[in-house]
Amino acid sequence: MQTGPILRQTSSKPPRVGLFVTCLVDLFRPSVGFAAVKLLEDAGCIVEVPAAQSCCGRPSRGVADAADARAAAEATIRAFEDFDYVVAPSASCAETLVAYHADHFASDEVWAKRAQAFCAKVHELVAFLVDVMGVSRVDTRLHGSVTYQDACGGGLAPQPRRLLASVDGLALREMDGAATCCGLGAAGCASLAGKAAAQKAASIRAAGAGMLLAGDLGCLMGLAGRLKRDGSAVEVRHVAEVLAGMNDTPPIGAGGAS
Repeated sequence: MQTGPILRQTSSKPPRVGLFVTCLVDLFRPSVGFAAVKLLEDAGCIVEVPAAQSCCGRPSRGVADAADARAAAEATIRAFEDFDYVVAPSASCAETLVAYHADHFASDEVWAKRAQAFCAKVHELVAFLVDVMGVSRVDTRLHGSVTYQDACGGGLAPQPRRLLASVDGLALREMDGAATCCGLGAAGCASLAGKAAAQKAASIRAAGAGMLLAGDLGCLMGLAGRLKRDGSAVEVRHVAEVLAGMNDTPPIGAGGAS
């Protein structure tokens, strides 16, 4: 995926970041949002979570509901356009936010200008930490092995691995086909989605790691369910939780409040 232009933060003034929490984080895994806030604040950012935010519009975009998707885009731009940066702990949501200008406002001069300025500020969380804030390491530990599922579309593979390499005690075991879809992208076709998820689960198990990490909660929830049905003991967590050292909540799909 492509996010805003990669311009390294050079100002001595702390950047004001609007955290786009995402629906899934808000409703199913709030610990990811708290981990994102910690990582951003540790990097020197002033973090705010606008109460007016809602869905990015990705579901409506997926079913070609242009009116609903545009309404979501307008609401999001209004809530976030005054921030220096807009950061999301989800590659798929960030990709949807970045596409607002092209998707909805090309023929609307007033909104096109607002959307273009907004889209230039949008970044996925880990890419923002590495590429914009210049974070090269985190001060945390995790004694165990992990494997990593990349975001669809590519472009975000190096950044999480760079920070994971600094986690004390962590061993990264790469899976085959880390950049292939987990199956969520084929949700409109049950047979294709099921086949992709089964292949991905097999790759995860073959990697021999004790934990699966990724940066997109939708992918993680789907894979956690598949691994659980297969009887796998692999834990599933969002990469932000590990990087922030916030691993005291149950793994995704294991039950218990997060």
